[in-house]
Amino acid sequence: LHKNCYIKSYMRISIEFSFNTWFIGGFGGTVVCLNASCISPPSRGKLSGLLVFCLAESFKEQGNAYYSKKDYSQAFNYYTKAIDACPKNASYYGNRAATLMMLCRFREALEDSQQAVRLDDCFMKGHLREGKCHLSLGNAMAANRCFQKVLELEPSNREAQQEKNNAATLLEYQRMADFGFEKRDFRKVVYCMDRALALASACHRFKILKAECLALLGRYPEAQSVASDILRMDSTNADALYVRGLCLYYEDCIDKAVQFFVQALKMAPDHEKARLACRNAKALKAKKEEGNQAFKNNNYEAAYQLYTEALAIDPNNIKTNAKLYCNRATAGAKLKKVDQAIEDCTSAIKLDDTYIKAYLRRAQCYMDTEQYEEAVRDYEKVYQTEKTSDHKQMLKKAQMELKKSKRKDYYKVLGVGKNATEDEIKKAYRKRALMHHPDRHSSATPEVQKEEEKKFKEVGEAFTVLSDPKKKVRYDNGHDLEDDGCFDGGDFDANNIFRAFFGGHSGGFTFDSSPDSGPGNFFFQFG
Repeated sequence: LHKNCYIKSYMRISIEFSFNTWFIGGFGGTVVCLNASCISPPSRGKLSGLLVFCLAESFKEQGNAYYSKKDYSQAFNYYTKAIDACPKNASYYGNRAATLMMLCRFREALEDSQQAVRLDDCFMKGHLREGKCHLSLGNAMAANRCFQKVLELEPSNREAQQEKNNAATLLEYQRMADFGFEKRDFRKVVYCMDRALALASACHRFKILKAECLALLGRYPEAQSVASDILRMDSTNADALYVRGLCLYYEDCIDKAVQFFVQALKMAPDHEKARLACRNAKALKAKKEEGNQAFKNNNYEAAYQLYTEALAIDPNNIKTNAKLYCNRATAGAKLKKVDQAIEDCTSAIKLDDTYIKAYLRRAQCYMDTEQYEEAVRDYEKVYQTEKTSDHKQMLKKAQMELKKSKRKDYYKVLGVGKNATEDEIKKAYRKRALMHHPDRHSSATPEVQKEEEKKFKEVGEAFTVLSDPKKKVRYDNGHDLEDDGCFDGGDFDANNIFRAFFGGHSGGFTFDSSPDSGPGNFFFQFG
């Protein structure tokens, strides 16, 4: 070197031009001091490029040091400085791509990897990193092409072969998920997407598909969580906005859902799913409100029809449809379509087994049709869920009716209603007692005689209870008359009741027992 030039150890990195003296320093290396006057003009340009390259290399070395310490943010900064100093060097882009991958910034890493292989098509690590970025972002076909390029450059590269296999596996999970979605097997889709995301962790498309299927399965909190994670990174993601709206729509928050669908359509006007969901949400809300208004106006037929039309809009909206089934059941009960109302309540419960209102409506229908065991089961379910005094009272009433139903139904024995008057009870007893009196069936077979005698006794027993105001009240309230000492069936004699009713003239009746006689063919004659 010229006497005005020197080399010495130095820890600072810099390049300076001052008074015809150039300084370039290396990290932990050396500083070269050159006097420009010692260099011929044609050589100065070449030397300047060499010095810039040396500076870029020093930045790269510092980046490598920070990368090895896992300080990826600092490593990124120094690799960026190296690129700024020497933007045509493929390895600098490759190193920054590796750093960006560690920071999970795969899209930026992909751009750097692609730039690296554009600068040097034989840069094997660049192709490998590009393939990994494509794979992480869910583009298995592009990833496969990159790994194939690596194997062409280096056929024995095991890492490229393994990643190529991973790309093939990802394609298979995509195929299975597409088939599952078409068949509405949403659990299968979630299963496939979970495994696909293990290979493509940065793929928003897979996350959105998983979230959509979770929503369709009714797992709304999980779906909301996935969509929210994406929106935190990209607030304009139309797919994530659509899924958020879908969750709200399926949770019967229709107004809020519409807001998200509209926002998604602003971000992506051609988003067909958001457009369809928005249309369904508006139609469902309008039809349901029409039905509610018709019901309030006591127009039960119209309400029933409107609820039916609303149920046809979107079979996937489980929560809203459960309410619609229950509403239709209420309208059906008003129209005396009790069996259909029970079916509608059952449909509502199948869609939402926590829907208390549907259990209560079905229980009332069971009570109305005297299906007390079923009513008790429903009221027990309600009381276990919500232990209110009203629900407890309903359960007790159903249990009492069930107990009463297991006793002899004296009203049914006499063929009268539960609100029958005293005169109606007497008339009924007179008719049934004469119809089943043993003397009337004296010429019948022993089996018929035995059956008619049994019915005759039941008629007398029923009359004894229902004609006595105190016994009737206790019977109606579900009390066991034998346990209360109000009625002892063992001492009961139907003939005594018959004689007392007809004024002691039981022996004065003559019954026509000819084969042609009917239930009313009897006459009596006083002796």
